[in-house]
Amino acid sequence: MRPILSILAWLCARFSRPGIQRAGAAVGFLIGSVFRFRRGEVEAVLRRCFPEKSAADVRAVARGMYRHLGILLIEFLSLPYLDKAALGQDVVGDGLEKVIEMLGQQHGLIVLTAHLGNFEWMAMAGAARGAPLTVLTKAFKPEGLNDWWVETRARAGIRLLPVHRSYRQCRKVLAANGVLGFMLDQNRPVWQGIFVDFFGRPACTSPGLAMLSARTGAPVLPVFIVREPDGRHRITAGEPLPPPAPDRESVRRATQTYTAIIEAAVRRHPEQWIWLHRRWRTQPSASPDTAAALGNREFPGGPDRLQF
Repeated sequence: MRPILSILAWLCARFSRPGIQRAGAAVGFLIGSVFRFRRGEVEAVLRRCFPEKSAADVRAVARGMYRHLGILLIEFLSLPYLDKAALGQDVVGDGLEKVIEMLGQQHGLIVLTAHLGNFEWMAMAGAARGAPLTVLTKAFKPEGLNDWWVETRARAGIRLLPVHRSYRQCRKVLAANGVLGFMLDQNRPVWQGIFVDFFGRPACTSPGLAMLSARTGAPVLPVFIVREPDGRHRITAGEPLPPPAPDRESVRRATQTYTAIIEAAVRRHPEQWIWLHRRWRTQPSASPDTAAALGNREFPGGPDRLQF
């Protein structure tokens, strides 16, 4: 697999910005309109989340998402050949400057973000501008793809931590005044999450971000990246959020706040969020009472078993 990925990366890196848009649009058309990968499911979720949209509008958002996904694949494959000059030209906005500024407070920083826009280029741009960035990530399958992905990120200066049992390592990152990146828009199994509202429906969400902020005193900064019509990427940051109290209800409220911020960002650019992800797969009706998802103390099984 490694030779194939290397060849594809080299080819994708040869595209100009308009070329990436054209090639990605073609790939997205194949995925969404020819193979129709989860197309019916995507449109059903969009109808539920945007009841005010007409059927034509829902189809347009779905087409836009598949186009975005195709462009994203081309951009992802080109990552090994990205350089700082290209990032400076193609990634704009003042979001990263706010990250660097907040590191001056010496508490470390937790960045709240989502699978919106080209989130990998945001991480690359942050590392290129000197942010000591660590990202919590899941392993890809197959293993060869994961190894290639990890090496690509490492060369860009991005440190990775697994989402499983990494609480103590996360604390070390923040204690060293580092930046810890969280994607908080993924479904969690019932024993790993708490339910908060997302687009009017319960969504099982990790309480780890809120609890880590509460226990370390690190503020949370919402940062998102979106693709502009000309193909460039704009990074923006919201207002920093102070750490919550470490009790269960405060953690739940903070997790709801973070999720509402993500929902607002997705509503602004619905075609740039990955609706293919089954965000609402875990539901309260299919499980026992989950109010105790945080356990009798801080986490189920102790901090080292925390799943982000």
